[in-house]
Amino acid sequence: ERRPLILDDKGRLYLYRYWEYQDELAKGVKSRITEGPHGLQVKSLQEGLNRIFPEPEELGIDWQKVAAFAAARRRFCVISGGPGTGKTTTVAKILALLVEQSGNRRLRAALVSPTGKGAARLQEAMKKAKQSLACEQSVKTLIPDDASTIHRLLGSAKGSPYFRFNALNHLPVDAVVVDEASMVDLALMSKLVQALPPQARFILLGDKDQLSSVEAGAVLGDICDTGQSHPFSKAFCAEIRRATGYEIKGVKAAHAMSDSIVQLTRSYRFGDESGIASASRAVNEGNADAALKIFQDATRGDLRWSPLPSPKSLPRALKDRGLEEFHFLFQAGDPQEAFEQLDRFRILCALRQGPFGVNAVNLLVEHLLRGQKLIRGEGRWYRGRPVLITQNDYNLHLYNGDIGIALPDPGAGGELRVFFQAPDGALRALHPVRLPEHETVYAITVHKSQGSEFDRLLLILPDQDFPVLTRELVYTGITRAREGVEVWGHENVFRAAIGRRTTRVSGLRDALWEQD
Repeated sequence: ERRPLILDDKGRLYLYRYWEYQDELAKGVKSRITEGPHGLQVKSLQEGLNRIFPEPEELGIDWQKVAAFAAARRRFCVISGGPGTGKTTTVAKILALLVEQSGNRRLRAALVSPTGKGAARLQEAMKKAKQSLACEQSVKTLIPDDASTIHRLLGSAKGSPYFRFNALNHLPVDAVVVDEASMVDLALMSKLVQALPPQARFILLGDKDQLSSVEAGAVLGDICDTGQSHPFSKAFCAEIRRATGYEIKGVKAAHAMSDSIVQLTRSYRFGDESGIASASRAVNEGNADAALKIFQDATRGDLRWSPLPSPKSLPRALKDRGLEEFHFLFQAGDPQEAFEQLDRFRILCALRQGPFGVNAVNLLVEHLLRGQKLIRGEGRWYRGRPVLITQNDYNLHLYNGDIGIALPDPGAGGELRVFFQAPDGALRALHPVRLPEHETVYAITVHKSQGSEFDRLLLILPDQDFPVLTRELVYTGITRAREGVEVWGHENVFRAAIGRRTTRVSGLRDALWEQD
């Protein structure tokens, strides 16, 4: 009997639909870890692994190779790793192996990300990764590299909250790869799992140490049982040894979930001693003293720490710092170039409200840019305004997290239109009045920045401690940067954040990890 509320045996109270989402997701994952894919050619897989993953120059275990074996060997696999650890490269190699396993037929694999921007980045990275694969050109052409949002894959219907593909109408796929899986909330992940055919592989890519989704759930963290150590089983380690030659120590009584989760640790983007890598590692370990010392080390070119200015002096501090990184927006004629430039710098805030929150900082930046005569006119819309969509509009195919830039459109007589970029790089222009809920985005919350990367960023912490300031928030903020991070904050607030872990009440972890 369907009831509006469900109380489980641990005293957790659910709205019925969220209990159902959790139950369906747990069942979908557990059904995939108990049985491997049909028709796996073990010898062919071993040959492919050794060809596509040549022996590394450095001695030791190539965890990308282990992840590829796990993903090919199992119907469910999580590949977790920080920025630059090669998750997308690994997936390209996995798909090459799966094409070879299928007898060189086109693989029906869907590559998806929670946001349009994330899908565009995934698609670009896959195209690049395919080129360097150690396999026949005929295999490369059979590896899909088109990416989309999860909503688009599932088939959002006009004016309906339901998707075209669901538990009764499965997706026509052999495999689904989800990038930035930490951003996917419980409801969407559950709907995706229900839409998968029983034999389809389900591969999640993400960073288990990042913030959880904005909406309900901490799906990737619960699946990985973040904070706990789960070695592989001895049986799976024996399989890995036969396929790769690697000796990995396993445990006899390992949980079945353990063999489906692989952690990538080596960053190819940052050297081990880079400031960003060192600081993010210290934050992740909860070592605030070490993280502060690294940030305040004047010899590091990629990090900078500045004491937080007072609310009264914040406008002067922003003006003195200079906001030259945004000037291009008001001179850009080519939307494509404007999008590329926009990713070179962003201000990240921990909060939305308050003198150091996104709302106040965006207003301050606009005020300063008007003072520099870069923003012309007093209207809400002006040339160069960057906006963030905050509400899904299935009719327009605009989703929470999508970024647009207002620029003159020659096709509309030079009138302002808001340009958006599709995953394949194609541009489309919409009249500002057609947009769903949106906001200006010179500054963005750390939560909303998930799935994005910037060359350099400024992270502004509030002037007092708040429960939302956590280790995961600081880690996520720092790791959005490719080249440099500047932090404005008080040391005591920074320390408090590093000492606090994100906790969400969820039964998914128990449903997956507790032995039946």
